Amino acid sequence: MGRFGVFACVVGSLVAACGDNAGIDEILNPPRDQYDTWKKVEPPGVVCGDGSQYKMFVNFSDKSDNLVVVFEPGGACWDYDSCAGRNGIRGAANPNGIPDDHWELAPFISPFLSRFDDTNPSRDWNMVYVPYCTGDVHTGATTVTYSGGGTDPDLEFHHDGHAVVQQAVAWIDENFTHVPKLLSTGCSAGGVGSLVNFRFLRHGVKAAEKAYLINDSGPVFPSSGYSKPLHNMIRAAWNLDSLKADMPEGFTLDDMGTINTALADEFPGDRLATTFFRRDYNFSLYSYERFYSFPPKAELMRMWDSDTQLLVQQYDTRDNLYYFIPYYRNINDSHCTTVLNFAGSNIEEKGMTLADWVNDFVADKPVESMIEAPVFGEDP
Repeated sequence: MGRFGVFACVVGSLVAACGDNAGIDEILNPPRDQYDTWKKVEPPGVVCGDGSQYKMFVNFSDKSDNLVVVFEPGGACWDYDSCAGRNGIRGAANPNGIPDDHWELAPFISPFLSRFDDTNPSRDWNMVYVPYCTGDVHTGATTVTYSGGGTDPDLEFHHDGHAVVQQAVAWIDENFTHVPKLLSTGCSAGGVGSLVNFRFLRHGVKAAEKAYLINDSGPVFPSSGYSKPLHNMIRAAWNLDSLKADMPEGFTLDDMGTINTALADEFPGDRLATTFFRRDYNFSLYSYERFYSFPPKAELMRMWDSDTQLLVQQYDTRDNLYYFIPYYRNINDSHCTTVLNFAGSNIEEKGMTLADWVNDFVADKPVESMIEAPVFGEDP
């Protein structure tokens, strides 16, 4: 997650046409000074958690007008311990800001940002990399002073993810005049960010003709399940009520899982998907550990599976909601199906690789939602 050890490598073979540009014969976006290289962008007036200038990165293509926007992963925080990383509590990525060379992480953060992975359907597209440094899954709207309790200095933290994304979207809209296909994606906290900001991208990038969402390992479960305490906590900590007017019809903060069906209903011509492992022992910790008295792994997995079943039932109610949920992978605690690359995130009982499925998904080919049955002997 973030700088917490997400790496990538090039494997696999081309499974579908990469660089699909929706049939256009020429590049219609403005000419760029440079292509296939990362450029720093500093959106005005927005900051990281420590108050330093926010930075994002763009990589222009001279082969396609399509655009992928990748939200960086990296945990979350909502109190002193998590935002300061005190007492061993899991915190959030890049709390001290974004260095100018942060773009070097892009292809390691996500295979969707790699021009050298033949399994990547967006390898020839324009790429926007949205780093994460606000501790709020790219969606907070408040500045908080967390008390150090007398043993440590107080910590002022800017949960300004919403403002950051609004400025990022404005920059994208200004700089891209033709976007046949727009893909919003990310892993973990970036997966949540890709989901909750899909609407802002869809409305804000006016040139986008069709959009796709691939939320990797950042599911927003129905609040009727075990995620309710987490949802209540972040709602207050990040001032999410202030964003209600900007959210889609049908969404309610009393059940944050309604974001899934609300987006599907607002954008019936788009394709929206989630992918994660049934044995994810990372996002499940963030979701339940501190809210249920640090239960053992077996209990965490039981809660995760229960919430997963609620989500599957919800997704099955909409024709443009899709899921690809493999069982287990012995990498990164089964967290993020696109960590390293798409390899190993397969559903063998269906004979389907994630790479095949993702390529078909963005190529508008028929895809089937699928969840893998428990595999005997894996993650005992």
